[in-house]
Parts: sequence; structure tokens; C-alpha cells
Amino acid sequence: MTKTLSLAVNGDRLNQTLEDLAEIGQQPDHTIKRLAFSEEDLKARSQLSEWMEAAGMSVRVDAGANIIGRYPGYESEAPVLATGSHIDTVFSGGRFDGSLGVISGLEVVRVLQENNLKLHHPVEVIVFADEERSMVGAKSMAGTAPTDSERYDTVESEPIQSCLAKAGGDWNNIPAARRSREDIACFVELHVEQGGVLEAIERNIGVVEGIVGQQRHRITIEGRSNHAGTTPMNMRRDALTTASHLILAIEDIAKHFPGDPVATVGTLKVWPNSINTVPGSVELSLDIRDLSSEVIAHMIEQLRRKIETVAVASRTRIRIRPELQVEPTLASDTIQALIVESCEEMGLSYTHLPSRASHDAQEIGRFTDMGMIFVPSKEGISHSGDEYTSPAQCTQGANILLKTLLKLDRLYR
Repeated sequence: MTKTLSLAVNGDRLNQTLEDLAEIGQQPDHTIKRLAFSEEDLKARSQLSEWMEAAGMSVRVDAGANIIGRYPGYESEAPVLATGSHIDTVFSGGRFDGSLGVISGLEVVRVLQENNLKLHHPVEVIVFADEERSMVGAKSMAGTAPTDSERYDTVESEPIQSCLAKAGGDWNNIPAARRSREDIACFVELHVEQGGVLEAIERNIGVVEGIVGQQRHRITIEGRSNHAGTTPMNMRRDALTTASHLILAIEDIAKHFPGDPVATVGTLKVWPNSINTVPGSVELSLDIRDLSSEVIAHMIEQLRRKIETVAVASRTRIRIRPELQVEPTLASDTIQALIVESCEEMGLSYTHLPSRASHDAQEIGRFTDMGMIFVPSKEGISHSGDEYTSPAQCTQGANILLKTLLKLDRLYR
């Protein structure tokens, strides 16, 4: 036990491995392009598998195309301690989103191997498939993956069946990828914050309270298109003016609702979109997020009441249609406490905060204990070549991950 308490990651090796991975898919403008199931993604997956094997892990790919590296424990039948993330990127991504969690998990195992140590539980490092678009990997492991192949949004609209096959998965056998609490004792994911809170309040580590639920809706406003010059103001049924009232109402609801929800109108489609025509119809998007499903439901109900009032006043027809609903996932109180304990032992400052972005941990946390560790993102930038977390911050996060997993190994015996 004394030896495990003194363990620490090799920061130079950790950060060099991050740089080595970033070379795969790096563009001339220094962004990273490793779209899921692309040639670059497959090359990176192959490289990760080699690194895992060299670190003493057995490696397999499940039906959901997740790469699973397993480092043996003293009790081979014990449920595993799992960590990991994803290595696929958006079109112009950065080198830390997802990758830090995977490489840090690899580094934890490298530390165990070079010290000739095994934990009581086996340790798994999981590289989840296609986090950025479909989350097919995490969802297949959680048993929440849609069974309708048409619902998967893949790059260049390639069928999900062939995407999985290229990466070693099997669409026809995807239920076989499902795991359970009896199989995975807990899952801890290290990730860059992808926001500016930690940097703004000068904290080293974010202890994630949970991953917010999310609802997306489409709101359509039907007014009457008419001549901008000849239609008096009191005779107009202006869909765009009506939309502006709704947008401000949405912002007001989110700002004044108890707790800390967020609501965003991100797109507007105006018809006929002509400079000399009163807008006849507007379609807008709505994205609402919070850690509580009840809060989101109450916000939508409040918005529906506002819609009724605005529709009468503007003499327009307003419809709201749900498009997406993702339930929140709360982090384990126990894992949060162990992350805090690890921070205090290392003298690192920390704060509790929610994750407002989706992560693989959101799906895994639906069937087992889940925790997340955040490290700062410079200026809150993510999904960009300007994404940056310093080598020291990456090392700090990996050390917190290592210490947390060691504590969990003792706790779950």
C-alpha cells in the first residue's frame, strides 16, 4: 500500500505521448482532423492499441467499435476500474479534447507496469468510438444505442454498419457490447473543461458534479408576409419581431430560474428573408441544459405559457416541437469525495462544477458509478486548433486520476 501511495505519473512521457497522437490527423494550420472511422481515426486507433499492448494490456474491440485495453488485477474476476475517453475529433479540432483522458489512462497503466504493480481490480482503458457525432461506442456499452441505423449521423453519411466494420465493430451484434455494474465497478474520465470557469477562478481541478441533461426544440412562428412599405405597423403580423420577443423571454427564463440552467437560441431561419418584406415565418432552435430534468421540464412549461401570451399579442401561430432529449447523469458522491481528497493531498485547488457538454461518461454513468475530473482550458477554447491545456495542468489531472483510481481500488474491495 505504501508503494502505491507514492506513485506519480511521468509528466514528460504523458505530454510527449499526447504530442505523438496529435501528429495523426494534424493539418497544415495545426488543427487536428480525426473524424470518426476516417483513415486518420483508424490509424490513431491502431497506434493506441500498440501502446496498450506495450504497457502490458490485453486489447480487444467490442461490437460497438470501442477499444478496450485491460491490465490484469490480483483478483481476475473482480469488476474493473475503468477510465478513458475518445480520440475522434471535429473537423478542425484540438489535441486535448478526449485524447487527454485516453492518454492519461494509458499513463496510469504504464506507471503500474514499470513498478511491477497490480491492483486488486483489473484496470480498463477504453477508447470510445465516435464521441463527437453519434456516441455509438458509449451508448452501445450502456445499452442505450438506437437500433435504427438511419438515426446515426456519420461522416459523409456512410452507413453505421460499414463504419463499425472498418473499426472492428459489428452492428449486427451490437447488444454484445453492453456492460453492467457487475462488470465495471466504476468509471472515471479525465477531460479538459472546454469552458473558462477553472481559469477564471484560478482553480487547478474541476470536480464534476454531473453531466447536464439536454433538450432541443424547434420553434416555428407563422405570421403574414407583406410589403414593408405599404403595411402599417399596427396591421403587421411580423414573425421576426415575434421571434425576438421569444428569444428575450427564453434568456430571461434561464437567467432568473433557480439554480444555474442555460438556454440558447442558436439558429434562425427567416422567410422570405427579404429587405423590403415583412417576415412571414421564422424557425428557431432552442437548446436547454441543466443537471435536473425537473428544472428543464419546468422551464419548458414556463416557456409554453409565454408562447401562448406572445402568440395572442402578435396574432401569430407559434408551435414548439421537441427534437432531442438527453437525461442528465449525476456523478457519484463517493468518487467526487475521493477526487477532492486527492487534490488536498497534492495541494491542488479545486471547485465543484457541472459539465455542460456531453461526454462518454454520461452514458457509462447510467449503469455504474461515474466521476469526472476537469483540468483548465485556456480562455475556455475547445474544438479548435487554439485549444490549450499546459503540460503541467495535464500532468496534474493525470496524477489526480491515478490517485483516485488507487483509492477506488481500496474502497471497492
